[in-house]
Amino acid sequence: MTTQRRSYQAGHKPKCLVIVDDSAEWDRAVYYASRWARRVGGGVVMLRLIETEDQNQQWLGVADIMRAEAHENANAALDRAAGRANGIAAITAERVIREGDPAEQILDVIEQDVDIAMLVLAANPGAEGPGPLTAMLTRTVASFPIPLVIVPGDLSDGDLDALS
Repeated sequence: MTTQRRSYQAGHKPKCLVIVDDSAEWDRAVYYASRWARRVGGGVVMLRLIETEDQNQQWLGVADIMRAEAHENANAALDRAAGRANGIAAITAERVIREGDPAEQILDVIEQDVDIAMLVLAANPGAEGPGPLTAMLTRTVASFPIPLVIVPGDLSDGDLDALS
């Protein structure tokens, strides 16, 4: 069941959800979302996904160390992205770290925050395709609970300023 969006109702403000990953084009999504948020008086929620693999109980101590390192790296990535959003639009982005299946976690974050009005991703402009997350989500876009905005990864700041 999808929760009714309340982005534009009294007491709420629209937000963009942006996935902060290790791709070269993540900055394009953050730039677009930040400019959009500034223009409409909205906000940005930045999500860092940590994919978990089956942990062998025998190696639980090593798994705990790897998990702690993944969270440290996630926080560092979100620090960079939040700093970028603040520099672009003087906004303070919300930060979320989730572990597990990317599609499930993205949908859960959307379900939990009724103010999220759109998901913004950036597509890899290279010949290898848009990127695994973008490709996965575009296969399910017809049943997605909010609009999905895909920003071409090779657009300049000026190009994105004109669009947002």
